[in-house]
Amino acid sequence: MVNWSEHLNKKISCKCGHDHECDIAHVDIGYNVIEKLTEYVKVEKHKSICIIADKNTIKVAGKKVYEALKKAGVDYSEFVFQDDELIPNEFNIGRIFTHIPYDCDFIIAVGSGVINDMTRFVSQKLKCPYIIIATAPSMDGYASAVSPLIVDDMKQTYEKLGFPWAIIGDVDILKNAPEHMITSGTGDVFGKYVCLVEWKFSHIVNDEYYCPSIVEIMYNAVNKTAKAADNGIAQRDPEAIISVMEGLVWAGTGISYCGNSRPASGCEHQMAHFWEMMFLQKGHHDILHGTLVGIATIAALYIYKEAMALLQHETDFTKKPFDKAVWENKIKEVYGPAADGVLKLEKTVNKNRDDKSAYRMKNVLAHKAEIIEISKALPDVNVMIKRMQKIHEPYLPQHVGISHELLRNALVYAKELRNRYGVLQMLFDCGKLEEVADKVCTQLEQMS
Repeated sequence: MVNWSEHLNKKISCKCGHDHECDIAHVDIGYNVIEKLTEYVKVEKHKSICIIADKNTIKVAGKKVYEALKKAGVDYSEFVFQDDELIPNEFNIGRIFTHIPYDCDFIIAVGSGVINDMTRFVSQKLKCPYIIIATAPSMDGYASAVSPLIVDDMKQTYEKLGFPWAIIGDVDILKNAPEHMITSGTGDVFGKYVCLVEWKFSHIVNDEYYCPSIVEIMYNAVNKTAKAADNGIAQRDPEAIISVMEGLVWAGTGISYCGNSRPASGCEHQMAHFWEMMFLQKGHHDILHGTLVGIATIAALYIYKEAMALLQHETDFTKKPFDKAVWENKIKEVYGPAADGVLKLEKTVNKNRDDKSAYRMKNVLAHKAEIIEISKALPDVNVMIKRMQKIHEPYLPQHVGISHELLRNALVYAKELRNRYGVLQMLFDCGKLEEVADKVCTQLEQMS
């Protein structure tokens, strides 16, 4: 298991020229680690503790949390959501602010993605620390300083909110999480194969900051998770579950070291966020983020295969001029009530402007051999599919009800969610995005 004290709450000088830091006091992943809560509460001597949970997470972890607080001899209040499907939106964040005590100086969040994301936001607003008691190894946001929230019907990432004071992952709780939550976390980790290549890609084309040390850390984490998927996750082996949880925490730590989400998020996350937004607009809340990332990872592997073949064999990369008016109308059609945020982003950064596309493609073609070479770090798609099949993880869009329209729109328009360079923007820049999207849609939809 990882000795987290070597990596957290200190400045680490790096060969990349940056100092890396992740201001989390404690990460405890293992057996009976909720007992650490007693010690932490005693040492910090907080006067007004509030537990935030939902009706499901309090059932699986509440008893251990209550016993730890009883041993510490402290009083606490709690707010437990009773919703069947809890959405991380402004309404539910407002409910926390309504119910939390005015003098709250310490929050104990019990849950996974939604509870953690909302509590981080509230914690930052109140300027009080929080601990997350993880109830499932389901997503990579535990150690992050960002919260993806649904605001004004659009998935928005709030950055630089701050870290949890501590992360506690008790393997006896984690290994008994619902299977779809375990596989969701695994899918979230698998997405790092794509985003790490995208980061290097952008470094070559846009001279974006890049840290080989962070990349090495992330590859170690994702490879360890892949090994656990090959042997142990399906059987809920405790050590395999620990590997998944550690991989998820490493993702957040990598984000902290980097200063943004590059080490953990690429086109696979853009597609996943797009599908989440579209499902939410239709009232569907039951597909986990990491599950969508896993499906998008398989799609991204096919996209990269087609994109690298184009780079290797195509000679004509002339594209039609960018028609902003036509594009804006299509964005309104595709994104619906979330279109305003997408249009505002393009108005601010102009990433699709012809001169910017031409500049990037000039750099791509100048470094074509190097880009093709770095793409070889991507895993074989058939190996990944077999790995995901072994743990009963969805890997095709049709497994979760993603229609042809939603699939194609994600391949073509998900890149508009962020000003982040990757393979989808490259294909747009050379006028081949829709052509490749159609090919990949056909390949994915012909699979069973």
